[in-house]
Amino acid sequence: MASGITGTLWSGLWDLAGGATATLDAALNEHRIRLAITGLSRSGKTAFITSLLQNLVALGAGRDTLPALSRRLEQNGRTRLRGVTLLPTGAETIPYFDFSEKLARLAAEQPEWPAPTADLSQISVSLVVEHQAALRQWFGYRRVRLDILDYPGEWLLDLPLLNQDFATWSADTLAALATPPRQPHAAAFLAFLRGIAPADAADGAVIRRGHRLYVDAIKACRQELGLRYLQPGRFLAPGPWGDAPFMWFFPLPGDGAAPPPGSIALLLRERFDTYKREVRAGFFDTHFRAFNRQVMLVDVLDALHAGRAAFEDTARAVHDLAAGLRDGWGFWNSLAAAALPAGLAPRPVERVAFVATKADRVPLPDRVRLQSLLRALAAPAAQSWEQARAAVSYHAAASISATQDATAMVDGRRMDVVEGRLPGEDRVRPFYAGEIPDNMPPPGYWTAPYFAMPVFQPPLIDPSGISGIRHLGLDAVLDAVIGDLL
Repeated sequence: MASGITGTLWSGLWDLAGGATATLDAALNEHRIRLAITGLSRSGKTAFITSLLQNLVALGAGRDTLPALSRRLEQNGRTRLRGVTLLPTGAETIPYFDFSEKLARLAAEQPEWPAPTADLSQISVSLVVEHQAALRQWFGYRRVRLDILDYPGEWLLDLPLLNQDFATWSADTLAALATPPRQPHAAAFLAFLRGIAPADAADGAVIRRGHRLYVDAIKACRQELGLRYLQPGRFLAPGPWGDAPFMWFFPLPGDGAAPPPGSIALLLRERFDTYKREVRAGFFDTHFRAFNRQVMLVDVLDALHAGRAAFEDTARAVHDLAAGLRDGWGFWNSLAAAALPAGLAPRPVERVAFVATKADRVPLPDRVRLQSLLRALAAPAAQSWEQARAAVSYHAAASISATQDATAMVDGRRMDVVEGRLPGEDRVRPFYAGEIPDNMPPPGYWTAPYFAMPVFQPPLIDPSGISGIRHLGLDAVLDAVIGDLL
């Protein structure tokens, strides 16, 4: 009997000791980071994530694919990195980011860039690292888990929308659509509005027609003008909602009076409010609340190419998105973080990297200028991050580099250019992007002819992953946002 009691006691003490050891191990060695790869549509988020993962895996296999991280991990002539693993899926409710499929498209005999993101997806990667301090090494290896989210860039544009009411959003949107260069592309929608009144009875067919005309208008502004600050974002990338009835609305002029029951104005306002609730509950509060590291991708070159309206539109979007991600939105703005229950308060954003993407379209001297231009473009937003005590960095990078630096004769002068292969062609071509300003462009800049930004064929990629993916500056971006954890 005594031996049974003694055995049970020792078993209990052993379990307690084991539990305490596991708790201590987790406290000392486990670090989980939710890394938001944030950016507007077509800024290269999916390519960025694919290259990040592939190069991390290759780094874990001993290849120096990310030199900045290699230098950080080096100690006494050897690396402290002990392994990199793509974590298997568990019981997550978010769809899996199909890394293998995207890599296969890039590594095919006729390589293709990843298709635009149409829905939410997530993937996690684990880095096992030896501690720097000898004393800490007694407690095992450090395990850093990165959770990375991919989503349509259009959805991000709904963030500033969450703190607006229907009347304010309608007034701002209609004022923009009635002004060049947007006005010609919105002419059919604006003409439709002149034929209805806010107090008219709600007619389903009329509302559907107005919705389609409005969606056509903002699609044309994106396609023809290169604009990105277009709302609501789900009108351009519906995702799983498809064509749900609460999305059938459009901006409507008003005089400030309360809309009568059964009117077009009342139904549109109700659908607008429902839309905001759905995107807040199903995306922003659910997925963005926990992120504490941010990479904000900005296609500065395409904005320059599209002209002054597109560049100013991009600058405004970067500022408003950064402010929204910093301050929270809707419900979070109405409560002090200290008043929220444990686990619900927004986590502070500790590090932010602004990245001018697709920088392989310009040679090294212009990449330096591009980085300076990004700093000037993002300055108001960056200042707000820094006031919140976040570490902010600026980069010009190409997550997948499809060109090589070269020189060529341009207008009788030898100039720095890049060389790349266009899809369907066998030989490389030189390309000169024109003058890249290193600060906000003066008015005279926009009188020059816009330059065409080519889409180069992706580089050859080893499908085994051992060699990684050729890039420009991806390692510096990663070091800026997660290097302190390694």
